[in-house]
Amino acid sequence: MNKELTYDEFIDKVKTYIDNEDELNCINKAYLFASEAHKGKKRLNNESYISHPLNVAMILTDLNVDYITLCGALLHETVNHGGKTVKEIQEVFGKEIADIVKCISKINKLTLNDDKLSSAIYLRKVLVGLCEDVRVLYIKLADRLHNMRTIWALDPESQIKKANETISVLIPIAHRLGINSIKSELEDLSLKYTKPDIYKEIEEKLNNTKTTLNEELELMKQSLCDILEEQGIKYHIKARVKSIHSIYEKMAKGKKWNEIYDILALRIIVEKVSDCYQILGLIHAKYRPVPKRFKDYIAMPKENMYQSLHTSVFGIDGYVYEIQIRTEEMDEIAEKGIASHWSYKEHTSGAAKNVFEQKLELFRNLIEQQLDNSDADIGEKIKVEALSQMIYCFTPKGDVVELPAGATPVDFAYRIHSKVGDTMVGAIVNDNIVNLNQELFDGDIVNIMTNPNSTPNKEWLTFVKTSQARNKIKSYFSKRDRELYITKGKELLEKEIRRQKLSFNEVLNTNNINKICHDLKLDDLEDVYLAIGSLRYTPSYIINIIYEDKKDVKDILLERVSNHKKEEINYKSDIIVAGAGDIKVSLAKCCKPVKGDEIVGYITKGSGISVHRQDCINIADSKRLIDVSWNPNSDNYYYTDIEVSVYNDKNYLADIIALATLKGIIIDSVSTKVSDSLVRYKLTIKLKNIDSLNNFINALYNKSYISKVERVGS
Repeated sequence: MNKELTYDEFIDKVKTYIDNEDELNCINKAYLFASEAHKGKKRLNNESYISHPLNVAMILTDLNVDYITLCGALLHETVNHGGKTVKEIQEVFGKEIADIVKCISKINKLTLNDDKLSSAIYLRKVLVGLCEDVRVLYIKLADRLHNMRTIWALDPESQIKKANETISVLIPIAHRLGINSIKSELEDLSLKYTKPDIYKEIEEKLNNTKTTLNEELELMKQSLCDILEEQGIKYHIKARVKSIHSIYEKMAKGKKWNEIYDILALRIIVEKVSDCYQILGLIHAKYRPVPKRFKDYIAMPKENMYQSLHTSVFGIDGYVYEIQIRTEEMDEIAEKGIASHWSYKEHTSGAAKNVFEQKLELFRNLIEQQLDNSDADIGEKIKVEALSQMIYCFTPKGDVVELPAGATPVDFAYRIHSKVGDTMVGAIVNDNIVNLNQELFDGDIVNIMTNPNSTPNKEWLTFVKTSQARNKIKSYFSKRDRELYITKGKELLEKEIRRQKLSFNEVLNTNNINKICHDLKLDDLEDVYLAIGSLRYTPSYIINIIYEDKKDVKDILLERVSNHKKEEINYKSDIIVAGAGDIKVSLAKCCKPVKGDEIVGYITKGSGISVHRQDCINIADSKRLIDVSWNPNSDNYYYTDIEVSVYNDKNYLADIIALATLKGIIIDSVSTKVSDSLVRYKLTIKLKNIDSLNNFINALYNKSYISKVERVGS
């Protein structure tokens, strides 16, 4: 068993980069607070419980994190396992530290099960932590690293569960944040417990050749030192044998042990970027490079802002050596991640800052915009967007924009600003005008063209890649549709009031409005209009709330309907006739109403009630009308007719049918009329409600070949 870490050892390490007395006192106070909370408790490995938060904080000192993060690390178990409250922590240490402890406490209560739903819930909670403060993620990763180092104390089943959780959730996040030092160790430890036989086999092979490999590394290192010293370049070199997990990945791709040539690796760290390229030339001049192994991540950084030159060469004794060349700042970012890069933060390039802020914004959008969605949905979006391969595009001014692979100019526009996305009319990529659904690639220079009078197009929803763009587009149309529904609802209610020969001011006086809002649990008259316009309630239903005893038609059937009690109704028909029982009801063939249409019943002679759309010309000025409404519980299909006029330059019928299928519309029959300029398709379609019809018509209007779409029969 290793000797337990002491507080003195920890604080000595802290003092190597923190010298502010107030900050050091706060760290000491946090340690004493945590020690008291965990007093007398032991971990499963028989160490005192305080050793865990102390080790977590020690791991974070390797990343040069600030004192707030170190205090959060020392206190991170005091709520869940120390009997303390967030309020107590806030009283002693302030809100910033308390918020970090609160968030990490929530995260640590969650575990990842094998099923996809649980995985999505866990991942969402982790990312919520990131949105609140990125330092929470650093504590969580260090917490998991120390737990993985001591995971031997758990039973085998728990070991595998924790290792799989680490692979599925935490290693990808460490990668996204660029914390290579933690990511690499987590990979090795996870492999050790998920594939122990493979891990042991690789470890044994490395140990068998360890002496030889170290000798070869030392010879190559000395050779590179000679080259650099001849040129007077300031440098230092790190040498290491490739990690077990990296070797495993090579073998998993089909490589045999004797086919893995880059087990030996050296890293040269210099002061200036120009030195990196000079050294690369010097090494290639002496040692033959391995074909297709050179990577310039300085000119084109990775998605986590990793920068370095990579090359592999045939070195001393024919061994292949992987050589990385980078500056001090690049090495700091590569090992610790840009978010913890405190010492360089003020000097970090605008591009690096910009991309990291975009990354936080991406995570923030995923959480804020998707909280109402299903867990499976958010899990899939995070999988696709947050953890997918990323590309880096540029504005004409050179600002970097990070996007998931497959993103389009529309995604680019909304990443810049929602106003840019809402008003975009075109895009120029690398000086060429492109379609808005054009896929973007690494290094593309994108210029978005806008028009202040332009608005989003619903068709964009079919190809945008980012949830940010998708939600902004949906938000625009939701707001616009609300205004349209309110206007439509007001018009329908006024029309119904006139039809019933009532006074508008009398119907909608203050008392009546309050009664309607109370009964329907709405806020104001605008919400009443919205409910009518969106087809939640019919105008006649609203009026009946006020005049519950009103009778529209003085005939026997209407008396039967009006006197029937609502409590006795148990409708089986698609149409509700003011609560009447088994009255014969049919949908009129002249106007073919569908669920959601404003409808009215016409009392026929001997054939029951025929249901028409309210604007049907065949019942205009009729006195034999009766209030009817749709049964909200019905789920049937209805037939109706539309006429689609398209420009006569090719046959678009197949495209229209495909679009109908996509929208859940069944085309029952088609008839065609052709003129010189237009082709008119009369479609009899089968659908469930008016919303399906409107969605189909809107989708048709988004097609460039459509001239006109209208409903037939009214």
